Amino acid sequence: MLLALSNGESFATGAATYDYNSIPGSDTSARLILQIWVEGQKTSAILDTGAPFLVCSPDLARLIEFDTAASLSRYELLIRGYWIKGSLHRASLVLPALEGESLSLEVTAFVPNPDELFNFPSFLGWSRCLEWIRFAVDPSSSTFYFGPHP
Repeated sequence: MLLALSNGESFATGAATYDYNSIPGSDTSARLILQIWVEGQKTSAILDTGAPFLVCSPDLARLIEFDTAASLSRYELLIRGYWIKGSLHRASLVLPALEGESLSLEVTAFVPNPDELFNFPSFLGWSRCLEWIRFAVDPSSSTFYFGPHP
């Protein structure tokens, strides 16, 4: 069942399950991990409201091959204690629904430079990404609810 507000308006139009695991090569803290689509490529991403933007892992960035000439700007981001150079891009993001409707939106993505050797996962961050949707987490069923921001 999808979530609704007290006036009957839909809060969430879609729902998906998430994993709650530690990330290999990281500390042992568990992270909420969602399956998403970025520019047509399926990947997993850590839900991190403290992160800015959608942060693409180096592997995802190489797979998508963002056009550096089309970047919005150059950017440097602190990830796990390392300053990573890259650029900001517009990217299509899909949150696939197992119940209800999938949600498609355009977000700002941080893309590391192609020569970046430090490996890190992708993150769904707050700024110019999650701030544009409604979402809720139900840990009792490992469900991530989402819908468009009114």
